[in-house]
Amino acid sequence: MPIQILMPALSPTMTEGNLAKWHKKEGDEVKAGDVIAEIETDKATMEVEAVDEGRIARILVPEGTEGVAVNAPIAVLLEEGEDEGALTDVGKGGAGKAGAGNGSAAGKDGPVATAADAQRGQPRDEAVAPDRPAPPAPAAKPAPAGGQGGDRVFASPLARRMAEQAGLDLSAIGGSGPNGRIVKADVEVALAGGPKRPAEAPKAAAAPAAAAPAAQKPVGVDARDFATKLGMRFKEVPNSGMRKTIARRLSEAKQTVPHFYLTVDCVVDELLKVRTELNGRSDAYKLSVNDFVIRASALALKKVPEANAAWTEDAVLMFEDADVSVAVATPSGLITPIIKQAHAKGLAQISNEMRDLAKRARDGKLKPEEYQGGTFSVSNLGMYGVRDFGAIINPPQACILAVGVGEQRPVVRDGALAVATVMSCTLSVDHRVVDGAVGAEFLAAFRKLIEDPLSMLL
Repeated sequence: MPIQILMPALSPTMTEGNLAKWHKKEGDEVKAGDVIAEIETDKATMEVEAVDEGRIARILVPEGTEGVAVNAPIAVLLEEGEDEGALTDVGKGGAGKAGAGNGSAAGKDGPVATAADAQRGQPRDEAVAPDRPAPPAPAAKPAPAGGQGGDRVFASPLARRMAEQAGLDLSAIGGSGPNGRIVKADVEVALAGGPKRPAEAPKAAAAPAAAAPAAQKPVGVDARDFATKLGMRFKEVPNSGMRKTIARRLSEAKQTVPHFYLTVDCVVDELLKVRTELNGRSDAYKLSVNDFVIRASALALKKVPEANAAWTEDAVLMFEDADVSVAVATPSGLITPIIKQAHAKGLAQISNEMRDLAKRARDGKLKPEEYQGGTFSVSNLGMYGVRDFGAIINPPQACILAVGVGEQRPVVRDGALAVATVMSCTLSVDHRVVDGAVGAEFLAAFRKLIEDPLSMLL
């Protein structure tokens, strides 16, 4: 029976994606693990692997198509021994079993990722090849727990081989693929000691589009109407999925998170001196002021763990690791790659990791796990000459540190006027989680580390 390759759900909240490119064409043979297509999310372009073997008999969605709904058929795969006659009912609501699209994806130059973008926009009408009828999306059925239907375990051939080689019981593994199918990513999670098969199947398996709230037009002045009525000249630059997501998340943050702000001035002359000395010792790294800021933020979070937290209605989550998200500007918008466990890493390692993450962020090649998560954020506009600013919190995190330029300012030392290099840092705080005293304690710990940089090397 033909296998429908579906638009994969690259994250629990993804509802649509853009089919950027096909790596296979009609008639090509496909093996499990082959890269078959590239899917654009609001954050990056991801490569999608096949989980079944066969021949691409029909491509339903041409490359370049935008707004393809999750779980919509994008191609049809014929298994060994099947011919074109098996395609008779495809697109007419008949033949075709779902499950060839892998829910995991790989960055263009990296290993397989297990999660993707956090876009929550409404799906648009599915686009298909104009000369063929669009096959209807399979009827939604409750996904069986553990990829099972009765005594049968549904798994891709690649997942079966991986489980067999590793001695894993497939019935104990939760399936994240279409219809609860166990795919490669699920076996990898099990090998890493991740979550086992859930005790119960989800009570609702409604399509993501049904679960997503209807988009609401923001209240305020319509810029297009305003400019048109006044005869103002303008050109329209369409909003990318990434830009729409940024706009939505920042609007939600300002509307739902009670921000307050705390600012300290840090004298960084000693830091600049240590930085110069360390950079002169090796060509294996090139430390920036931001590397010191990341390290100091992480160590300060360990000293004041109450600031390394997030709000939920039931409890405050206290994170054990200081995973620092760092804002990076890209042509498509802002993205925040993460230095994970920054408290346990030295300045050289942080510097090299950050340099690599920033480059791949600008190239759109970050893997999902490299920008999703984080417990605290840093936004540095000092390189643009900005003296100080208040950043918007990145939910569900509770704090973000805005770093300004280090500039020479008059200071008073021992009752006498002097000149020092001063850097203003403003902490934006979620008042539901962090009180003023806790925010002040964090900034005091941060400033002490910044002004005594050698203590960060211990």
